[in-house]
Amino acid sequence: MAGTSSQPAGRGWSPGEIDALNHSLAQNWWLLGLRGVLAIVFAILALATPVSTLISLILLFAAYMLVDGSFTIVTSLRAARHRRRWGALFFGGVVNIVTGVLAAAWPGITALVFVAITAAWSIISGCAMLAAAVHLKRNHGRWWLVVGGLASIAFGILLVLAPLAGAVVLTWWIGIYAFVLGIAMLVLAFRLREHRNDRPSPAMAQPA
Repeated sequence: MAGTSSQPAGRGWSPGEIDALNHSLAQNWWLLGLRGVLAIVFAILALATPVSTLISLILLFAAYMLVDGSFTIVTSLRAARHRRRWGALFFGGVVNIVTGVLAAAWPGITALVFVAITAAWSIISGCAMLAAAVHLKRNHGRWWLVVGGLASIAFGILLVLAPLAGAVVLTWWIGIYAFVLGIAMLVLAFRLREHRNDRPSPAMAQPA
């Protein structure tokens, strides 16, 4: 049967591993939901009260990165407890935290440097989300994770194309991006919630 085969499935993952990871994510759907809520709250703050100074924007963004990165890492670790790997989400969380630490520790950076760091983070984290989506089943909300990844990459490209935007404009862009990401994460979380009571595959109990 496909769910118990020991043959690798796409990039070295067996069907049993993919079943295990999807099951674990469904069991921990609320963590992705919290990430979505966090992103939407951040977006509302950014859009309702756009900051006029770069340092305020940097500190606000750094706080969001640190909290969001922590949620992402916890999600990846809880999803991987039945198996040894869920590296794409974990990597994305680490990138978020590193970006937040850099921004918080270096608040006096110029707008151009801040935009460069943010663009690099956005593109890298977007690629990590797309890589994670490869191993998520379609009926578990794969395409919503793809939407989040594409939104991140598009945001990074936008920053690369217009690196000299002012603090207010950057706040609006970040707010819009965070809102789109938050909606995608919330929908993904509720799609996963629908499968939280699915019976796990017997292959999940087998060692890799």
